[in-house]
Amino acid sequence: MKALTLNESMQLLAENYIGRLGYISKERSQIVPITYYYDPDLKSILSYSGPGSKIDAMRKNSLVCFQVDEITNLENWKSVLMYGRFEEMERIDAKYMLHLFSQGVKRVIENKEKIFPDFIHNFSSKTNDLKTPIVYRIHIEEIKGRQRNSNSGD
Repeated sequence: MKALTLNESMQLLAENYIGRLGYISKERSQIVPITYYYDPDLKSILSYSGPGSKIDAMRKNSLVCFQVDEITNLENWKSVLMYGRFEEMERIDAKYMLHLFSQGVKRVIENKEKIFPDFIHNFSSKTNDLKTPIVYRIHIEEIKGRQRNSNSGD
């Protein structure tokens, strides 16, 4: 096993769109999968959600963690864990970030899976039942990556 460099960790974030968000709710750790877009310019994770316990919890305690993995098998995997702060976007910023998220996730899906989604509802069921999504970003404060590759003797 070896540590990923900062650039390798950021690349893993940029090449994926599903991760796990960790937060504290009612004095318990919670972890949920989310669709995300890593914005390299803002050094942030962008996402959105409907109202609910996840958003309520992050409004109360903005400290979160986020993990992304690429797992081929037991001997070949990469994982990035980052720590950051939740920030809810509002008005024009929210609209801009949702557009950035949508376009970014579409590009990642096209590059990774060779699938060409038309609209945001193609990769998230949340849009079908949301009137106004809650758009948020996670400011990355710390990031750590690890990998295991049996081919290189790690």
